[in-house]
Amino acid sequence: MNEKELIGELKSEFGIEGDIQRDRRIWITIEKENLLKVCTFLHKKNFEHLSTISVTDWPKKGTYELTYHLWSYLDKIFISIKTEISRDKPEIESLTQIWNGSAQIHERELHELFGVVFNGNPDLSPLFLEDWNSAPPFRKDFNWREYVRGKYYDRKNEREKPYFV
Repeated sequence: MNEKELIGELKSEFGIEGDIQRDRRIWITIEKENLLKVCTFLHKKNFEHLSTISVTDWPKKGTYELTYHLWSYLDKIFISIKTEISRDKPEIESLTQIWNGSAQIHERELHELFGVVFNGNPDLSPLFLEDWNSAPPFRKDFNWREYVRGKYYDRKNEREKPYFV
């Protein structure tokens, strides 16, 4: 299969328009409700590797943009799928039922760092942050300077006073 054939199939099956960025590189944008169906379809089309998932925080829009990067070893095609979810209620279906542990670990990381809930993921426990009781630290509205000042600096210490200006 080539890029044009795949885009044609996605269009006929889901009404999705795809963009060929360059040879063997496709971008598509979908509604979050279609994520599981589209990914199941692509998995059956030999996209057996979920390379990564990324989140872009758009506070002014009130959304997170999730980007899923899939690879087909057979067809040598890389496809990126973008979808948006609400920042106020950041929930989306987990892809663990398709890509198992690969999806699980990426989703676990994004849950911890952005607060995204991946419904159906059996383990969203923290990977990196021990005893974290604050807002997700990769959100753009998280004030890490304030957090560090409050947690690690002492206002009474003369040498640390410049950090509170």
